[in-house]
Amino acid sequence: MWGAVIGDIVGSRHEFAHPAKTKDFEFWRDDCHVTDDSVLTAAVADVLINDRPVAETLQAWCRDHFGVRYSYGTMFSFWIFQDSPGPYGSFGNGAGMRVSPAAFLNRNSLEAALAASDKVTEVTHDHPEGMKGARATTHAIWMAFAGEEPTEIRKAVAETYDYDLSRSVDEIRPGYEYDETCRRTVPEAITCALESSSLEDAIRNAVSLGGDADTLAAIAGAVAEGLHGMPEEMIGKAKSYLDDAPRIREVMEKMYGS
Repeated sequence: MWGAVIGDIVGSRHEFAHPAKTKDFEFWRDDCHVTDDSVLTAAVADVLINDRPVAETLQAWCRDHFGVRYSYGTMFSFWIFQDSPGPYGSFGNGAGMRVSPAAFLNRNSLEAALAASDKVTEVTHDHPEGMKGARATTHAIWMAFAGEEPTEIRKAVAETYDYDLSRSVDEIRPGYEYDETCRRTVPEAITCALESSSLEDAIRNAVSLGGDADTLAAIAGAVAEGLHGMPEEMIGKAKSYLDDAPRIREVMEKMYGS
């Protein structure tokens, strides 16, 4: 989804930087770039659009987009190059950051969206917390596109997945630290979207937490796209960062039918 890719691009320069803990920052900068979050979002879209095998497709995408800028996790990096890849019990937030196409491509059925989420997650993040993080993200995005109010999304996600969504962004921010687990990323990212007034505001909320900024912003951006829509100028700006990643652009355009 473009919301996830834009969140990833904007959050990229903040991921390993000293956390600013503020929403007041330059949104688009020359040192922003796509990371593994965008690569894997596009890979998942490729799987679901073209009915490709999950593990082999994710591996192929990541092998074609590999290097320091993509910042794959250590265990996932090993998985990328395995001859017979199998799940490794991960509960990392990569489960949530890549799954948005499962919701977007199945907007007519929550059941189908969650089934797609399971399909693209279980090949790596088969720990219950990993599966849950992906499902919660998918569920929130699906409800947002279905026109549900933020209060209803908050209630459904909290009750279904036992996530604490009771705190505001301002309450989360002071004590929040870098964390790569689903349980300490997905609820916070969803909250950033539910409290937002626009796609940009959701991404600013996510970056302001000061954690795994690109992943927080990718998840928040995907949910916020469902809530607020996608400004055409945002897509145009995002495409300008994809000159060296044409396959991501190609899949995104196919997913949106343009």
